[in-house]
Amino acid sequence: MVEAPLRVAIAGAGMIARLHLDAARRAGARVVGLCASTPERGKAAAERFGVERAYESAQELAAADGVDVVHICTPNSSHYALADLALRSGKHVVCEKPLATNVRDADALVRTARDSGLIGAVPFVYRYHPMATEARARVQRGDLGAVRLIHGHYLQDWLSGAADNNWRVDPALGGPSRAFADIGSHWCDLVEWVTGHRISELIGETQTVLAQRAVKSAETFSVPAADGGDPGKLVDVDTEDAVQVLFRTDRGAAGTLTVSQVSPGRKNRLWFEVDGAAASVGFDQENPESLFFGSRAGNADLLRDPALLSPEAARLSVLPAGHPMGYADCFAGFVAQVYDAVRVKDASGEEDTTYPWGFPSFADAARGVRLTEAVLSSARSRSWIEVS
Repeated sequence: MVEAPLRVAIAGAGMIARLHLDAARRAGARVVGLCASTPERGKAAAERFGVERAYESAQELAAADGVDVVHICTPNSSHYALADLALRSGKHVVCEKPLATNVRDADALVRTARDSGLIGAVPFVYRYHPMATEARARVQRGDLGAVRLIHGHYLQDWLSGAADNNWRVDPALGGPSRAFADIGSHWCDLVEWVTGHRISELIGETQTVLAQRAVKSAETFSVPAADGGDPGKLVDVDTEDAVQVLFRTDRGAAGTLTVSQVSPGRKNRLWFEVDGAAASVGFDQENPESLFFGSRAGNADLLRDPALLSPEAARLSVLPAGHPMGYADCFAGFVAQVYDAVRVKDASGEEDTTYPWGFPSFADAARGVRLTEAVLSSARSRSWIEVS
């Protein structure tokens, strides 16, 4: 008997929604509907992407019959209400981060998903780079020895000019944090997952280097909204452009992190290094086909070759060595695992145990919200903050 494909609906039609759409189809799902910021834009997007139906609103989509999984790719301030509505309507949920714009709402969604028995997942997809997974396997295997230092950065340049603006800059839509909530949370999730360490206390500093930006907003990662670099009419900015964090972990390591959306020339450079007593390992998301592994005896750039990787990393290597994999492949790997978990949950009520690790869940996303609040609190008080 052939299993019916999962029925998926996607709230949103921007850049990230298109990645969700592609990943859902690659995982064998049937995308039955989507919505956009207006009904007219929704209809145009549904026609453009070959989707069966355009819903009038995200609220209608979240509660609609005939949908198994709802993907939420709308502005941050809407995540809590839409995820809550979808769960209470009996839908599994894949929600973009941040799960909510405050810890209270994020924790409430964790409880609602748990009590409903439904899947709640968040695309911390950098876990699905095979070489990031290889870094985790080597740390867990003990190849590095005791972890001493964790350091790195996540740098972008798409908001580096005053002519650059986007809904994420507006706290009413994006929430009280921009750079850290948007990309710093990715870095923290990845390094905590790789090392098994948790950031237990931190001191943070935030900078808004552009106090004003163009009124006109552009799509995420697009060219500036204003022509010729002239921003035109300006509006005040309240969210941060950059963040520095000094932290300690629950297992005795120390770390540093720089996050920036105003670093010219850096398109999407998530980089980390973990230094242990015996060796170090480093990963660069802009060069994801290799992994630095070094010791006093010598250094190596390990290339992605499924035949030479740990079983966990080899499983994610869906292309042969020398055939580059990228961000969209990570997204597809994440969605495929979530959908497998949905099928198992719907069929038996049990958890999927076919993968060597669990998918990033609402609880992981709530962790990111908690770290974000700690960073903002520390920046205001200019003091160390314990992360609960």
